[in-house]
Amino acid sequence: MAIPTPVALYPSYKDFKDFAFEEFNQLEHFLSSGDDWRMPHWQWGLEFLNYTGRNKSEHTFTRFRTEVERFLLWLFLIKLKPMSQLGKADILEYADFCWQPPVNWICLANHEKFLFENGRYIQNPAWAPFKLKLAKGLDLNKATPDKKKYKPSQQTLTATFTAIIAFYKYLMNEEYLYGNPAQIAKTDCRHFIKDAQVKEVRRLTQEQWQYVHAVTLAKANEDPDYERSLFIISALKTLFLRISELSERAQWSPLMSHFWQDADKNWWLKIYGKGRKLRDITVPDSFIDYLKRYRAYRGLSPLPSSGENEPIVEKLRGRGGMTSRQLSRIVQDIFDLAYEKMCRVEGEDNARKLKEASSHWLRHTGASMEVERGRALKDLSEDLGHASMATTDTVYVQTENRIRAESGKHRKVD
Repeated sequence: MAIPTPVALYPSYKDFKDFAFEEFNQLEHFLSSGDDWRMPHWQWGLEFLNYTGRNKSEHTFTRFRTEVERFLLWLFLIKLKPMSQLGKADILEYADFCWQPPVNWICLANHEKFLFENGRYIQNPAWAPFKLKLAKGLDLNKATPDKKKYKPSQQTLTATFTAIIAFYKYLMNEEYLYGNPAQIAKTDCRHFIKDAQVKEVRRLTQEQWQYVHAVTLAKANEDPDYERSLFIISALKTLFLRISELSERAQWSPLMSHFWQDADKNWWLKIYGKGRKLRDITVPDSFIDYLKRYRAYRGLSPLPSSGENEPIVEKLRGRGGMTSRQLSRIVQDIFDLAYEKMCRVEGEDNARKLKEASSHWLRHTGASMEVERGRALKDLSEDLGHASMATTDTVYVQTENRIRAESGKHRKVD
């Protein structure tokens, strides 16, 4: 039997609040043409995501929307069974489905869910609920990836269960349902692997970071438009920022006035981070020169003042700050330039990780270097915004593994 083609169920974060069925005729037809429980389930998902959008971050909303959409599509098109009738075995069956989804449920790139046409939103035929992660730099014109090789990571599988468990909990609190089979099923999911492996921090080496920094500095000296790039990569690495923490968001705009100086002349940066928490990050003296340089490029006074409403990173066009996607593109451009230069000078083996790197590696790089410098774990943990020092210790402190690797690398084969 042919596998039904999936349809997008929920719009993006920015379009969610003003959702109206009059603009989504295809979606309304899909929901009303199925089993009589299909529309109520979709409404449950809408309520849950509205709650998530109000009380969590945009990142959490997007992650939960993806998982709830996949789960409901599986119910609507594959399982044909309402949530009230699902048991532990059904959730484990859904985990099997996510482990190896049908190829027509997999796409190769991020696509908009809906296309705006003649005043209405229509389904984008290129969209699919699962995405095959491709190697960076792969040319799709020269190679056709095999969608059958799709396999979710352990992190992705964990995120799936986290979202579905949260969805069930919300529905139980609202008295729509009276059980949470996903919570029970998680411990018996055969796709989870007990992990005792060495944790690798996704970071740049000191040498790779020097290439990134040197390339950006050289470009900024040649072309003033790269002053923004120099500031961004310096801030992400030195202040341990997540890309979202430097970006414009619906509930927070990072402003120059969020840099502030205390009575002892110490500089701080106020950040709106994960879990809707504000924290103040220490700003080292070495970073102030980069801040002054960037402000000079923008025609601002050398240092920020209270009440200054200029965005920390301004848009290339228009008013306001940059989005996470725009910031990520700038960082990726720098990584590509650094990779090319390091390849020419040091060879592909030494430069290879720059090809894999994402903007989040700069946060990991800065934090790892601070651990190696011997900074107090408590102070570093607070700058990172971790809920506990245990998180910092687990992610960044690899001393025992380094000793183990050093002691093991000299053993002989003959």
